[in-house]
Amino acid sequence: MLNRAVAWEWIDSNPAKSGVPNPLPRSKEKRPFESWEQMEAVAARLGPIYRPMVMFAAATGLRPSELFALEKRDVDRRAGVIYVRRAYANGRLRHTKTRLSNRAVPLQLIAVEALDRLPVSTSPLLFPNARGGYIDFRIFGRRHWKPAQVAAGIEPLRHLYDLRHTDATFALRAGVSVFAVSRFMGSSIAMIDRHYGHLASDSRKHAVSLLDALAVERAVDAGWTSPRRAGNAHANRVSEPGRRRSRRAVDARWTSKLGNVVSLDDRRR
Repeated sequence: MLNRAVAWEWIDSNPAKSGVPNPLPRSKEKRPFESWEQMEAVAARLGPIYRPMVMFAAATGLRPSELFALEKRDVDRRAGVIYVRRAYANGRLRHTKTRLSNRAVPLQLIAVEALDRLPVSTSPLLFPNARGGYIDFRIFGRRHWKPAQVAAGIEPLRHLYDLRHTDATFALRAGVSVFAVSRFMGSSIAMIDRHYGHLASDSRKHAVSLLDALAVERAVDAGWTSPRRAGNAHANRVSEPGRRRSRRAVDARWTSKLGNVVSLDDRRR
């Protein structure tokens, strides 16, 4: 029909032949929590079984499927890490999402405190449900996660996955490098920058402040040294015997403390 319209000169060209790119799928809006107090208010309404799990998730950035599959043997308190080796989703226990997902995640103080709050259980799982089995993502969200947020007055409501977004955002705002965040979260650097970088708008300011502080501390080169004073050729003083100086070159720009900079004449001796 469109070809016939072109032939009749009703339209200039067939729009069906020009082709248009398919629209990109819209990513889900990420809503990190604003503070640890806000997350603690939600966790406090989940009871002793699920309260530690929520705080642990926010402090480690694990995916919900990785969180539900953790076992007690995955915790290494001496090394201060949790090993992520498997995932549980849709009623199936499987390997982690990618090769990068198999990782060791450091335990910050909040995560360690959450482990200390865990009730005694005979289940090998670190975070079992009330019956000692695996937690179902949809059932937990519907019966526990959403009602706890409503009771705590959280608006808008967050998804369970937003705990992972919160950890990434807090880490970037604290000045943790994108490389380190990508390793701990089991994602590529490009993925972290694309999905979480814009959430940490003040991380650039923090990076600049760190660089400025480093420059002020270590910059001792000619651009930062005060001008030399003119020597007094007629000073009435006794010359002291010259001391032999070290021949080792000193890169003053990268030394944390001021040191003696050897002159060219001394180097040629």
